[in-house]
Amino acid sequence: MEYRELAVPGAFEITPRQFGDPRGLFLEAFKAGPFADAVGHSFDLAQVNTSVSAAGVLRGIHFADVPPSQAKYVMCAKGAVLDVVVDIRVGSPTFGTWDAVLLDDVDRRAIYLPEGLGHAFMSLEDGSTVLYLCSTGYAPGREHGIHPLDPALAIEWPTTARDGAPLTPLLSEKDEAAPTLAEAQLQGLLPTMEAVTAYLATRR
Repeated sequence: MEYRELAVPGAFEITPRQFGDPRGLFLEAFKAGPFADAVGHSFDLAQVNTSVSAAGVLRGIHFADVPPSQAKYVMCAKGAVLDVVVDIRVGSPTFGTWDAVLLDDVDRRAIYLPEGLGHAFMSLEDGSTVLYLCSTGYAPGREHGIHPLDPALAIEWPTTARDGAPLTPLLSEKDEAAPTLAEAQLQGLLPTMEAVTAYLATRR
């Protein structure tokens, strides 16, 4: 596996080696030892989620209170999505920065987001199937969102699907009603860099 840290510090793109033969292919989707060596801490799996999305579906930007928040190791088993990580840590030198990784069933990359970051993705074809390995279970009272089309973030979402057809963003009612990054900060919803750093220190 190859690990590449993204423009948002602490988030990584993971590219596996694929071994193919006439029967198909094999790859290691996650390996604890190399992961901890590259990232600096272990990944404790508590829950695995799966979503299936039509082309244009836009999920996120989602995050959870720190502590314990929720680290995610995300893969696309079928189809393709543009997966985005956003630095929402107040006090971070890269606050408001985002980066993106194409997750698909060709290169079979993964993205890792530690606690305290925002996560979103857009599906690039019908039936895109995303797997989320999560460090903690879902807790509705601790979950929050930021509007993925916030002009201040200026995330460059795709406008065409994998087959070249035009894409129209399709959001849930909850995501459509989410505040902008600035509004979420004013509401005191965002984690601070200090709190995230202190919590991650307990996991090393």
